[in-house]
Amino acid sequence: MTPIELHPLHLNPELTSQFLALFIREEVRKVGFQKVVLGLSGGIDSALAVALAVKALGPENVHVIGMPYKTSNPQSLTHAELCAEAFGLELEVDEITPMGDAYFDRHPGITAHRKGNVMARLRMITLFDASAALPALVLGTSNKTELLLGYGTLHGDLASALNPLGDLYKTQVRQLSRHLGVPEPIITKAPSADLYEGQTDEQDLGYTYEEVDRLLHVLVDERRTDAQIVAMGFDTSMLESVKGRIRRNHFKRKPPILPKLSARTLDKDFHYMRDWGV
Repeated sequence: MTPIELHPLHLNPELTSQFLALFIREEVRKVGFQKVVLGLSGGIDSALAVALAVKALGPENVHVIGMPYKTSNPQSLTHAELCAEAFGLELEVDEITPMGDAYFDRHPGITAHRKGNVMARLRMITLFDASAALPALVLGTSNKTELLLGYGTLHGDLASALNPLGDLYKTQVRQLSRHLGVPEPIITKAPSADLYEGQTDEQDLGYTYEEVDRLLHVLVDERRTDAQIVAMGFDTSMLESVKGRIRRNHFKRKPPILPKLSARTLDKDFHYMRDWGV
């Protein structure tokens, strides 16, 4: 019998969830922590991170915080509460409006884009302070599609101690979320950074996640040439646009670049825990 050939982006959800739970548990505990804290936005990525963290550490070791701004869609907080309830957690709500307005009032000409970046960074101030208070490690929620395309804020939603979603494309996030019991309304709604009314990720990107994930897979994972990718039926302008985004946003995927002066430079020769005796 000829085996069924799966789409390359299909994954084994049970095996993947077990592996990522083990990743969280080992990475948290080997540096002396027992708990994690993360922002619960009401979106699918943070919901999946919660599901994996609970599987890894138990609900008693997972702390979730909702951080709305006054213009945030009320549905976001509703879905955050729905997710917390589904995984046996209590959602702490810490509104960032007072912090944001204190800054925005001093900069009346601030653009919507800059506002969004400020809000993302205020949320990380909140999470990292909670990290120190609990204590707990901050868990990241950015997926592989977002990381490749630069769809995130440096020192904002891209900041974390560890990120279990970083090698999952958005379409794989959906598959794994359904397997782990993320509430269906969170899975099926249009992904949005909730920066302004009606905003969606796919409108900003100019293509659907299904389309761009298929392209990213052959471009990044399979290392196909441009000619091969176009021959597979992908649009040339989309290919160039995506490649441009990957190049322009590479700095977001790297720690601060250090000059090479010594025999062992931290971002070049000193990467692993074994380097300092663990």
